[in-house]
Amino acid sequence: MINHVRGGVDMPRQLTILDRLPKVRGRYSLEINLSRLTWFQVGGPAQVLFKPADVEDLAFFLRQKPDDIPVFVFGVGSNLLVRDGGVPGVTIRLGKGFTNVAVSETTINVGAGMLDRLVSMVACEEALKGLEHLCGIPGTIGGALRMNAGCYGSEMKDILEAAFAVDGRGKFHTLTNGEMGFKYRGCSVPEDWIFVGALLKGQSGNSAIIRDKIQVLLAEREKTQPVNTRTGGSTFANPVGYKRKAWELIHQAGCRGLRQGKARVSELHCNFLVNTGGATAEDLETLGEEVRRRVLQTSGIDLIWEVKRVGIFKDSDKLEEKAA
Repeated sequence: MINHVRGGVDMPRQLTILDRLPKVRGRYSLEINLSRLTWFQVGGPAQVLFKPADVEDLAFFLRQKPDDIPVFVFGVGSNLLVRDGGVPGVTIRLGKGFTNVAVSETTINVGAGMLDRLVSMVACEEALKGLEHLCGIPGTIGGALRMNAGCYGSEMKDILEAAFAVDGRGKFHTLTNGEMGFKYRGCSVPEDWIFVGALLKGQSGNSAIIRDKIQVLLAEREKTQPVNTRTGGSTFANPVGYKRKAWELIHQAGCRGLRQGKARVSELHCNFLVNTGGATAEDLETLGEEVRRRVLQTSGIDLIWEVKRVGIFKDSDKLEEKAA
C-alpha cells in the first residue's frame, strides 16, 4: 500500500474498490456511463464495469471478490432501465468471450453473450427450424434464459436442452430444462447465478422456408412495435390468469401517448415506453408507475414490470425502491 505524507506523518492510502478486486485477465473500467450501453440511452454510471475475458475469468472473479461488493450482470441492455444515480459495485458485461456458437446435428451450443437474433440466423443457415422466434427477442441468450423470454407463441422453455451457469461462488453448473424452473417471464434459478451458455434444440428443416418465416416475423415486429426508437422492449408482463394483455389494459386506461418529461408511452404499441430524446431514467420510471396506477384504477389489475430497473436514484432522498 502506498503511503501519503501529511504534516510530516505517513498516512496510509485509503483502498479504492479496484484495490479490493481480484486481478483478472479481463478489463475493469471506472465510472462508465451506462446510458451509452442500454437501449433506453438513459441512466448513470457503473462504479466499476468488468468485461471478463472468458468463462474461467468470470468464475475466478466470483470466487475471489469480497462478499460485500455487489454484482450486477447485463448483456446488451435491451430490457434494462438504469437509474440516474448509477449502479454501485461491479457491473459485469459479457462480451466476445461469451459469443461462441457451434452446431451439432439438431442442437446449437451458444454462449450467453450471443444475440438472440443472430442465433436464429445461424439456425436458418444450418436448416434448423423451431428457433425462428428468437429473431423477435431483443437481447442476448443469457437474458433470455433468465426471463424465459418469448414471442410469437414460443419461449425459451420450448427450445432449451440445457443451460450453463456459474454461481455466486464461481462454481460451474449444468441445468436441465426441468431444473430451470421456468415460469412466465422468469425462472427459479438463484439471482446470483450467471448464465454463461446454453444448448438449444431445433429440428431438421429447410433453410429457404425458415428464412421466409423469419422475414415475416421481422416485418410483423417492425409494423407493430417501435423498434427504431430508444425503447426497452415490453415494459410490463402480461398479467397471468387474465384474458386481456398488458397493452389492452394500458389502452383501456387511456395511457397511449401519455408523457412524462421527454418520456412517452408509444402510440404504436402502448406496452412500450420511449425516450423521445433527452429523457431521464426518472422520467421513464415515473411514467411507468403512472401507467400502473391508472391500470390498477380502471381494471383492478396490478401490472408487473418486465423491464428490469437497477441502480440508485440520483436524488439521495429517493434511494429507497419506488416499487418492488
